[in-house]
Amino acid sequence: MTPQEGTNSKLQNPHDPAVCEHISRMLARICDKWTLLVVRTLGRGPLRFNALRREVGEISQKMLTQTLRELERNGLVSRTVTPVRPPQVEYALTPLGKDFLKPVRGLSQWVALHSQELTDSRIAYDRSVARD
Repeated sequence: MTPQEGTNSKLQNPHDPAVCEHISRMLARICDKWTLLVVRTLGRGPLRFNALRREVGEISQKMLTQTLRELERNGLVSRTVTPVRPPQVEYALTPLGKDFLKPVRGLSQWVALHSQELTDSRIAYDRSVARD
């Protein structure tokens, strides 16, 4: 593993450009729209695929599959297969995923708290751009 790929050495100097690049790559992997929604939904407890899809909302089967694979790859979600016919697959947050849930919930609360301000700002900006 190259020094850029490791995390321990990177966290020693958060202002190092290599650290910023690493953090940026990690955030891109774990902070997209669907990841945040899936983590937030699984924060209420383990779910099977179709139940998770219903709870998340307008996510396609393909996108949910990709998101779950990436979350599992990064150690945030576990996948448990029960050997029955047909096999049952359940997804749950790992301890790392539960720890990640804390900032996800914090971000959700911040958005809810400032939702009107954000909406007002977008409207004002769009009006000013439309006049130009």
